[in-house]
Amino acid sequence: MKLAEALQERADLNRKIEELRRRLDHALLVQEGEEPPENPVELLKELEEAIARLEYLMAAINMTNCKTRVNGMTLTEIIARKDTQLLRVSAYRDLVYSSGGSTERARGTEIKVKALMKASELQKIVDQAAKEARRLDNLLQETNWKTKLIEKP
Repeated sequence: MKLAEALQERADLNRKIEELRRRLDHALLVQEGEEPPENPVELLKELEEAIARLEYLMAAINMTNCKTRVNGMTLTEIIARKDTQLLRVSAYRDLVYSSGGSTERARGTEIKVKALMKASELQKIVDQAAKEARRLDNLLQETNWKTKLIEKP
């Protein structure tokens, strides 16, 4: 199994677990004399199987991310770098918005507020961080499809 397939299955299992939780919630309590829409015992069994498979996949994905190196970095390091670039984009976009705003004064005697940093300079940082995040994401996607998942025997 390729790493990308395991990541897709992990996402599917997370959705399935949430769906099973909702279905269990509806099947757990019924009015006296009524039958549940689904057998809660069977749903619990299905939930436990999904959770066990998720645990296995999470461990295998994490092991693969820690041991796979691309351009001198592990996939874990690349993911951390990409995530921090996205955090940088978000933080600096907020600063661009704040520094680009203007304040209105009704009279010349009111306090004037001015930005201490230029929005255009902050935007350059946003653009560069976004470009780097895209590059890293593309590298991760490519590597995920080329890398075999490290599984326990």
